[in-house]
Amino acid sequence: METFKVPVGISNRHIHLSQEHIEALFGVGYSLTKMKDLSQPGQYACEETVTLIGPKGKISGVRVLGPARKASQVELTGTDTFKVGLKPPVRDSGKLEGSPGIDVEGPKGRIHMEQGVIIAARHLHMTPEDAKKYSLKDGQHIRAIVQGPRGGVLDQVLVRVNPEYALDLHVDTDEGNAFGLANGQQLEVYLN
Repeated sequence: METFKVPVGISNRHIHLSQEHIEALFGVGYSLTKMKDLSQPGQYACEETVTLIGPKGKISGVRVLGPARKASQVELTGTDTFKVGLKPPVRDSGKLEGSPGIDVEGPKGRIHMEQGVIIAARHLHMTPEDAKKYSLKDGQHIRAIVQGPRGGVLDQVLVRVNPEYALDLHVDTDEGNAFGLANGQQLEVYLN
C-alpha cells in the first residue's frame, strides 16, 4: 500500500460572507481587514468577528474569513452545534442546500441566513500536479493515519483538487483535539 505525508491544518469555527452580508453587518462599502494569511493561497483570517445566534444560544467572536464569497457559509464543530441548538450536516464547503440557517450579528446590523450552516467534511487540498503525482482524483476519499498517544485513523477524507490549492489536510478543532493534533503536524496518507 502506497503512502505519502501531508501537513494538517486545524480549523476553528468561522464564517465566510458574501459582499451583501459584509455590508449588512459592517456598513455600506465596507472592506474586510486582513489579519493573517491562511494555508490556502488567497485565503485569510480577518480582524472582523461576528456573533452567531441560534435557537438555543449564541457564540460570540466568530472569525470572518476572506475574501468575500458568492454565498455566506458558517462552519461549526459538532460541539458548537449544541451551543446554538442546530443539527447541521457534515458537508463539503459550498454544498449548502438543505442546511440550516442562523442569525448573524455584526457591529452595524443583523442578518438571517436561510441556510448555510455546516460541519465541514475533513478534506485534503491539493493541486492537479499533486493529484497526478499521487494518482488521486477530485472527489475521491482517502484515509490518514495519526501517530502518537491519541493516534488513530481519519477515514473518509475528501480529496479536493484545484490549481489554486496548497497541499494541506483540514480537520476541525473537535477532530484535532480528539487526536491530539497540532497545526503543521505531518500525517501519513494511505492510498487504497
